Amino acid sequence: MKNILLGFAAAAMLASCSLTVPVGATSNSVGSKVGEAGGTCYLSQICLGVDAGIAAAARAGGITKISTVDYKVDNLFNLLVTHTCIVTGE
Repeated sequence: MKNILLGFAAAAMLASCSLTVPVGATSNSVGSKVGEAGGTCYLSQICLGVDAGIAAAARAGGITKISTVDYKVDNLFNLLVTHTCIVTGE
């Protein structure tokens, strides 16, 4: 039984995935400010109070001139999926 649990734990660690992709860029210079907004969804479908939008990320970082936008997804067996919008600018 102990070996089965260890096998499941190892599989869970190996099956998680993290992906960050660029969404867009502007002609504004890359600033020193970074803002992030996001949240966690359960069973890949139940997302309560998640705001992973560009405007929310810009507000969180105090950014008024957006330079780049990235989108990050962390996935663990489709049980826990974390969405994050990352905005840089001035």
